[in-house]
Amino acid sequence: MRADQKKQYRYLEIRALIIQAIRDFFTGNLYLEVDTPILCPCIIPEAQIDPVTSQGWYLQASPELCMKRLLSKGFNKIFQLCKCFRKDERGSQHLPELTLLEWYAKDNTYLDLMDQCQGLIKFIAARLNLENQIRYQDKTISLDHPWQKLTVQQAFDIYTDEPLNKALNDNSFDKILSFQIEPHLGNTTPAFLCDYPASLASLAKLIPGKPQYAQRFELYLAGIEIANGFTELTDPVEQKLRFEKENRIRVSQNKPPIPIPHKFLKDLETMPDTAGIALGIDRLVMIFCDTASIDDVVAFTPETL
Repeated sequence: MRADQKKQYRYLEIRALIIQAIRDFFTGNLYLEVDTPILCPCIIPEAQIDPVTSQGWYLQASPELCMKRLLSKGFNKIFQLCKCFRKDERGSQHLPELTLLEWYAKDNTYLDLMDQCQGLIKFIAARLNLENQIRYQDKTISLDHPWQKLTVQQAFDIYTDEPLNKALNDNSFDKILSFQIEPHLGNTTPAFLCDYPASLASLAKLIPGKPQYAQRFELYLAGIEIANGFTELTDPVEQKLRFEKENRIRVSQNKPPIPIPHKFLKDLETMPDTAGIALGIDRLVMIFCDTASIDDVVAFTPETL
């Protein structure tokens, strides 16, 4: 076996160990593993994610809608490992076909999710015999020390000269986040960037007393976004308005609107208070394998097929 083949084998071996550890973590915490359809007639209308279509339906960008519909039917703690698809996403940290972990729990909030993220990452590190620290690209990330938590407003105040409201109004938020804020996050301990502006959290509940902010966070390791979680919005009327707003943004960008998922909105009427999160498996494996390219941690890239 050549050196490059040995490296790929080792990375895929670590990937398999991580996926097994994830299953052990959630089943050990009494979550039910579920398997929902990949091909769906409706998906979440999102302005910034372009869907992949097949036979007039959509390949899921996330299993979120179906998993929430299960919650509305009485499932209280569920998780899923699955393939998701996002058009034209390709780079050193992006694949058009990616593997996501999502989990949801009744009566949880985004604060509970942050605790669960810590438990999961530490569990995986222990399974890989890493002694509660991750070495990635000349960084040593401690899992023992308190994990950083800062709000989006605090991040703008600390790392940029741009007011947050101005960045939202002139559509420079994503650029500033990517180039000025993210490189500082999660380099010595994992970091939670939380309390996103409400306009950037179309499926999340707002913060009581602070309606301009939502109960949403992202988890960062070594400047790389690993997970996106929030306290779920359970108001179907408000959710429909937010979906319609996302579609208006899509149309303004010369993108086709996404059909409104009416069956999901109907089930949302009976969905309990819940928190849910999506975690990128491919990026997580990158971190644990200490490689800067997502290509290294999948069996085949699109270009090799």
